[in-house]
Amino acid sequence: MFENPKLQQLASRILNWFAEEVWAPSTFYQAIMIMFALAFGMLVYSAVRDRLSGSIDRSDMPVRVKLALNNLQSLVVPLVMLGALFFITLFASSEYLLLRVSLATGVMKLLLAFMAIRIAMQFISNVVARDFFALTMLSIAALSIFGILDEAAVALDTVAFSMGSFHVSALAVIKSILSLVVLLYLATFISTFAERRVLKSKSLTRSSQVLFAKIVRIVLVTFALLIGVTSAGIDLSVFAVFSGAVGLGIGFGLQKVISNLFSGLLLLMDKSIKPGDVIELEESATFGSVEHMGARYTEIITRSNKSFLIPNEDFITQRVINWSHGNRLIRIQVEFGVHYDSDPHEVIEVAVAAAKRPPRVVATPEPLCLLMEFGDSSLDFVLRFWITDAEKGVSNVQGQVMLFLWDAFKENGIKIPYPHREVYMHPAPTRSGSGGKNPGENSGVAD
Repeated sequence: MFENPKLQQLASRILNWFAEEVWAPSTFYQAIMIMFALAFGMLVYSAVRDRLSGSIDRSDMPVRVKLALNNLQSLVVPLVMLGALFFITLFASSEYLLLRVSLATGVMKLLLAFMAIRIAMQFISNVVARDFFALTMLSIAALSIFGILDEAAVALDTVAFSMGSFHVSALAVIKSILSLVVLLYLATFISTFAERRVLKSKSLTRSSQVLFAKIVRIVLVTFALLIGVTSAGIDLSVFAVFSGAVGLGIGFGLQKVISNLFSGLLLLMDKSIKPGDVIELEESATFGSVEHMGARYTEIITRSNKSFLIPNEDFITQRVINWSHGNRLIRIQVEFGVHYDSDPHEVIEVAVAAAKRPPRVVATPEPLCLLMEFGDSSLDFVLRFWITDAEKGVSNVQGQVMLFLWDAFKENGIKIPYPHREVYMHPAPTRSGSGGKNPGENSGVAD
């Protein structure tokens, strides 16, 4: 069945182990002992679960500790099961019964390993990474407890294929995957920690903080990939055969991704756009503040609390209006017209005083009102004022100024003209003379 001598030896040992351990009479009563301990643990857990949850929720512990304790509630089952199995095996292996309890002892060791792993994994906040590490460590512990870890490693090492001098086994692939996952998680964890520390630094600008954090993340992830592959015994030179085809595929398939990545780095380096800026994209009619700059996109939060994920490449190729680039001072203007009976000097004073009333309008520079045109039916003015917090909205402060302007006009008797038309009715011309002839006609005159 197996041509490899190592696989034949391993298969023989597995069959012998099954014949001696699994199909032996002692296995059945040990299985009954394990099932009884499991049922007893589940019964105890169902009885104390609500009390444990209530005690944890009512405590004054930090939220992180409460979350960890809620996750560890299920350890009551293996803990009670471990205690029950301990007393059962202690009695079964006594001089009165002298029963074999090797399987039950292995299960107890496995329960101890499971509880230790679950407690240790609570320091990992990512659920997927926590479950992956827990499952991997538990599998290795189970193989080691039951004494088949070396045999499993040998079996995986024999499952391999060779291509010239390139030799890859299943064991090397598993080691590579585990090394990559561990190193990538560590790189992500360290880069996240470094990013938080950098973002708290007050000596760097916001764009410099984001740029430095991204460079640290890229460097750490790259080193994690290289170390993970080489630590598994895989020579990186073997990939030179595929480098041409892979590079060509990446060049076409990831063209937009690479373009967005370097566009984001370029934006951070030239500081044209940075988190906190108020920007406007004319082509997509998007206006809002920059919330986050990622490797592929920039998140813009609009006044309606919508998140627009704009590719970084668009900020390079499109026309972008940065309302807060270099100076956060923004000028807004309101155009209006008044009746010709109004005094333009009084209108200017009233308009400037109205523009100063909203709290968001800055005192310096002062609001300015100018007479722009003698219109068909009105004196046309423009009122200009300044704000420094455009991310809070422009139309709202513009509307406030117009309301204050309306109230001021009402108080001072200044009228706003509206279009009107006058229709004049002219009398029809009268007819004179006889025979219905017009006055200009000369009857009896020959042509």
